[in-house]
Amino acid sequence: MPRSKNKVASHRRRKRILDEAKGYYGARSKVYTAAKNAVEKGLTHAYTDRRLKKREYRSLWITRINAAARLNDTTYSKLINALNKKNIDISRKMLADLAYGNSEAFTEVVKFALK
Repeated sequence: MPRSKNKVASHRRRKRILDEAKGYYGARSKVYTAAKNAVEKGLTHAYTDRRLKKREYRSLWITRINAAARLNDTTYSKLINALNKKNIDISRKMLADLAYGNSEAFTEVVKFALK
């Protein structure tokens, strides 16, 4: 029986990896083995960083809320505690958006919560 090399499939597999490695420096974009390692590592970082992104945004929102709360003579923890006691369900993302873009509305929320 003649030997089968499976040229089409193996060529496509290598081509896909090299296409994903476009823009990488030096051999990482030219040599299949180096490209495969670089792409694999890049995908691992992408997976991890999609999860880290959520933490970083929450941290940013809390920082913005705290800064705006201090301008209104309170702190982040006192504001969140007051909102929870009054059963006001407003996300930190929305609070941060108000604090950053609409300070008058944020001030009203703070006054209502601390009443």
